[in-house]
Amino acid sequence: MDARKIFSRKANPSRRIAAAVPQRLERASSMVSRAHDRHVLGSLAIIVAVLVLAGVALLSGAPQLLSAGLVATGLAGLAVLGRMIAQDRRVEALARSDAERTRAEIEELADRMWELRESEERFRGLIDALGDIVVHRDREGRIVYANRVFAGIFGREPRDLCGRTLDELGVDVGMVSDAAFADGEYLSSADVPIETPEGLRWFSWIELSVRDEETGTVSHRTIARDITARKRAETALIAARERAEFASQAKSRFLATVSHEIRTPMNGIMGMAKLIADTDLSPEQRTYVGAISTSANALLALIEDLLDFSKIEAGRLELEPQQISPHELVENVVELMAARAFAKTIGLGCHIAQGVPAAIEADPGRLRQILLNLIGNAVKFTQEGGVLVRVDISGDGEAPALRFSVIDSGPGLTTAEIGRIFREFEQVDGTPTRKHGGAGLGLAISKRIVDAMGGRIVVESEVGKGSEFSFDLPLPADTVFAPDNPAVLHGKSILIVSANAVEADAMLATASAHGGSTAVARSPSDAEKLIRTRKQPFEIVLIDAAFESGDGATLARLRDVSDRALEGVILIAPGDRGRLFQYRSVGYSTFLARPVRGRTLLRILTHGAGDAPAHGTVHRLEVKRRKPSAKSASSLQVLIAEDNEINALMARSVLEKAGHVVHHVRDGKAAVEAVRSARGLRPFDIVLMDLHMPVMDGLDAIALIRKHEEEKGLTAVPIMVLSADSQEKTRHDVLSHGANGFVTKPLDPHELVEAVRHQVAA
Repeated sequence: MDARKIFSRKANPSRRIAAAVPQRLERASSMVSRAHDRHVLGSLAIIVAVLVLAGVALLSGAPQLLSAGLVATGLAGLAVLGRMIAQDRRVEALARSDAERTRAEIEELADRMWELRESEERFRGLIDALGDIVVHRDREGRIVYANRVFAGIFGREPRDLCGRTLDELGVDVGMVSDAAFADGEYLSSADVPIETPEGLRWFSWIELSVRDEETGTVSHRTIARDITARKRAETALIAARERAEFASQAKSRFLATVSHEIRTPMNGIMGMAKLIADTDLSPEQRTYVGAISTSANALLALIEDLLDFSKIEAGRLELEPQQISPHELVENVVELMAARAFAKTIGLGCHIAQGVPAAIEADPGRLRQILLNLIGNAVKFTQEGGVLVRVDISGDGEAPALRFSVIDSGPGLTTAEIGRIFREFEQVDGTPTRKHGGAGLGLAISKRIVDAMGGRIVVESEVGKGSEFSFDLPLPADTVFAPDNPAVLHGKSILIVSANAVEADAMLATASAHGGSTAVARSPSDAEKLIRTRKQPFEIVLIDAAFESGDGATLARLRDVSDRALEGVILIAPGDRGRLFQYRSVGYSTFLARPVRGRTLLRILTHGAGDAPAHGTVHRLEVKRRKPSAKSASSLQVLIAEDNEINALMARSVLEKAGHVVHHVRDGKAAVEAVRSARGLRPFDIVLMDLHMPVMDGLDAIALIRKHEEEKGLTAVPIMVLSADSQEKTRHDVLSHGANGFVTKPLDPHELVEAVRHQVAA
């Protein structure tokens, strides 16, 4: 609504006409009166003259000459009278014409006045119909005009409001800017509440100060629109949002509490199951224990997803970027998922393109979580073929990005499934008879994390052919990219013999990108044909262990048809390491563990050709045992502060099996006293501290132990916290209170022993 247009002043065209009409009427009347007077006087003069002459002639018998004079005089009088009559006629005509013009102008004025009244009535009707307030006030703020809408708010007639101020009506114009009190033109607006008999109503109030150009008088115009419904909706929306936020926070607290409480018994279940698995069991018993561990791991994964989802919903997803190696992180995740893929007899390959930076700034935990979700889903839904994880550079020089892709040969997705796949609690197959389980949170969480990282996750799929999930991780413009070195395998000829197309193609891409002349054979017979027909003889052959029966027959056959001595490299699954000596005895010099790391492949191929290894040591077929340090090999004195008897029993059993001496207390106060008293005898090598305990919690106990050590000048004993609370905030609080490490429950026996060893060695 434009207040300036509504309040603009327009000149009234009837004012000038109305002012001229009286003057014209007066002038016409005067002229008619004068003409009439002259006509009457002339007529009287002629009549008197004729009578006089006639009388004289009759009385005196005047001569003929006198009679002629009288006649001449009469004729002259007649002429004068005729001239006067003609002039009177002209004057009368002029007066009549002037009167007609005046009448026409008066009629025109009346018509215009009628039109103005009609226009004003239509304008007022329109304003009233719109429901907007219109008020006109003088400089002192007194109302000179108010429409019916404004008057109706107070249950009065508009005329009853004239002469009153807005303050008297309870309208606080002070909420509006200085426009209501300005001496010149000024426009401002605000939301103004007005208390009415029906209750409080809100108006969007526009205040306009206008100065009259002719008189210089300032007046104030107001337009206001009722926004009570909008205000109520806004208030309801704010209240609903606050309720939703409170409910979300309550849900997050509930999930965090439930997660902590579930982790504690889960620690006992999983830990005890692993301890039982280390005992002598029958095959049937081992199957039952395995089922317990599998179910417990599935439940733990669900708890982790629910906790992550609650954090994301509550807006508490926190990223902790740090310098990481994308090569190491991706290859570690692929290795972690390899067991699932191999159990389904599908391939799992990894290819990291040249130029990928050696280090990037990212949150390793969240990036690992995304990859685990994507690779896990790909493995779960793929029944034949395999899964390829690819990392390369995308974007341009000004906005580079690291692209992570997970490609599978699974069933693929329809367009409708792609549209809902990233929603919470969505499954591709949502029927009660679906084959694959899961809560449907993994992809939704992954998308939220990618969004928080500033990236974007997309999916391309074709039903019956597979899917490709990709996400970009933005990189700074000054990122240092790894230099390309395509010639590291220049001149080397490599043959890969594997029926798994995914793994073989990944190795082929890596070797070819670095200058190697590489070929792939899907079977030993295809390999023989390649060796016979190829002009450049192969130097190295990589053979899948699935083609070997243990006697080295496949390698021997290929060597027999080759014109050059072939160096054999065996591709083994992680579970085949026990057969390494057997493979070496039949002619293999090195091995590659599946899934194959790209850099490991390059090092072995380079070494196999007689060059020095680029990094580290190649995998030779011999057993190298790590010589433990004297401290880690000796029996350690371990103090466990844990109020849960089952968790304490599990940790104690694990550590005692590792050869350590374990002492157990049930609260933080007892832990502090145990550390103080042990200083005089043999001090503890490490303290394992639970956080939530009676009498004194873990954080207070850690603070008191550190304070005691500082006061006495004692060497700080390593303290490692064992907690079911996996939140990053808890981890930071623990470390800031003086703890050296943090292990999340449920505890893995092997990881617990390694964590203790690592802390003591450090």
